[in-house]
Amino acid sequence: MKYPLGIQSFGDIRTDRYLYVDKTSYIYDIVSRGKYYFLSRPRRFGKSLLISTLEAYFKGKKELFKGLDIYQEEVVWKQFPVLRLDLNVDNYKSLDVLYEVLGNTLNQWERQYDVVPTTTSVSLRLRNLIIDIYEKTGKKVVMLVDEYDKPLLQTMDNEQLQTEMRDALKAFYGVLKPMDDYMQFGFFTGVTKFSKVSVFSDLNNLTDLSMDHRYVGLCGITEREIHEDLDEEVGKLAEAGKMSKEDCYRKLRDYYDGYHFCEDTEGIYNPYSLLNALSQQRFRDYWFETGTPSYLADTLRQTDYPLDRLTREEATSQLLASLDSLHQTPIPLIYQSGYLTIKDYDPDFRTYRLGFPNKEVEHGFVEFLAKYYIPQERGYNSAFIADFVRDVRKGEAEQFMQRLDALFASGDYQVAGDAELYFQNAVWVIFKMIGFYTEVERHTTDGRMDMLIQTQDFIYIIEFKLDKSADEALQQIKDKQYAKPFEHDTRALYEIGVNFSSRTRRIEGWKIQKLERLSV
Repeated sequence: MKYPLGIQSFGDIRTDRYLYVDKTSYIYDIVSRGKYYFLSRPRRFGKSLLISTLEAYFKGKKELFKGLDIYQEEVVWKQFPVLRLDLNVDNYKSLDVLYEVLGNTLNQWERQYDVVPTTTSVSLRLRNLIIDIYEKTGKKVVMLVDEYDKPLLQTMDNEQLQTEMRDALKAFYGVLKPMDDYMQFGFFTGVTKFSKVSVFSDLNNLTDLSMDHRYVGLCGITEREIHEDLDEEVGKLAEAGKMSKEDCYRKLRDYYDGYHFCEDTEGIYNPYSLLNALSQQRFRDYWFETGTPSYLADTLRQTDYPLDRLTREEATSQLLASLDSLHQTPIPLIYQSGYLTIKDYDPDFRTYRLGFPNKEVEHGFVEFLAKYYIPQERGYNSAFIADFVRDVRKGEAEQFMQRLDALFASGDYQVAGDAELYFQNAVWVIFKMIGFYTEVERHTTDGRMDMLIQTQDFIYIIEFKLDKSADEALQQIKDKQYAKPFEHDTRALYEIGVNFSSRTRRIEGWKIQKLERLSV
């Protein structure tokens, strides 16, 4: 089977006989129901292929759709002039770059339709172009915009420049609103949604499909589609991994499934990771190999976000659907970027519980955060976690604490701000990474952190204190009887009290007590 990895052209996929998971019934339904749409999906989720498919449909390329659902549903194949704008083509370091991209695109369209511009304003040029195309062809225009938000995402760290980008895009996109008499269809895709007082405030007639239960499968791959289109390939992956096909399906779900864009809907697989795993016949973090934008970590730090909340965050649909409250919480950005997804829904309070969609995202995102939150010297490599894991597996509690102490002592403290939050976030990342190799649980009480680590032979109960003493931390373990649930357990148990100094931003002492074998 030929996998369309890195290929986003619907025409190339169909002509060269690459795998295509049929999404055309969704397209027919969308086109039949409305006129202007918006869809937010994470990167590498097939948005560009969707735009290319829409382009082929509106250009009337019927032959490309033979054998697909829409070929049977569409009766009259009409051709429309299509204007396709792809903003994923440049690095938007300045407003001039945006205007250059828009200007070059307009130049191509104007040459294609033999239109002579009469103004230098990109907004007015777009307006005049749409009218001229309609008058020349007698046909309404289709506007397709891919990655509309790329200039905004690339300027997250520059508020003034981002505002300038937003104003420019708002004026450009806003041209479409009063053009109903000349427009047949419009579709916008992006990773995020900047709404209300943002780029879509003038273009407020868009139907947002991002959290519409009817279209959760529009991008990405469903369980049914894997069984119908890829069952043989899953069998090959199972054979290569020396596992049963059932176990292979289970592992694929654990690693790449789990995206929920609405409550009570089926999970969606990341298509990029899934197809790479089937093609290479290996389980890896493929999505993260393509890079993770630094603005995610910057936003988490700027909002002083406690990382332990990532796996127990709750939010309303209004919050998740917009980035307008980004200065207050990073959750909409993290969710829309695909690093969190809907896990559960509370109908009484109309809130969603969020969490990591799958193992690939959890592992990759935590490793990504490590370089921002864990104290580190130049040349740091995340493989250092293996040393911590070996310590706990061998029962080397003192060695483990010495290693943890050295990590904070030698680090550069690039995470400024509240000392307690800094320490909590750093320790959360460290223990989260350890948890990928052994069983780690976290509990937060009264702003302090408790850790429980379990291996085949050992149990570790760790209490952290801020600006107090290791003795107090150890005493709390005893006073609150944290070891009681393990009183019949035969494994050796370590009770560890740790104190962290907000002044020096390092560990300033620890006490370890070992119980060789717990009595009944």
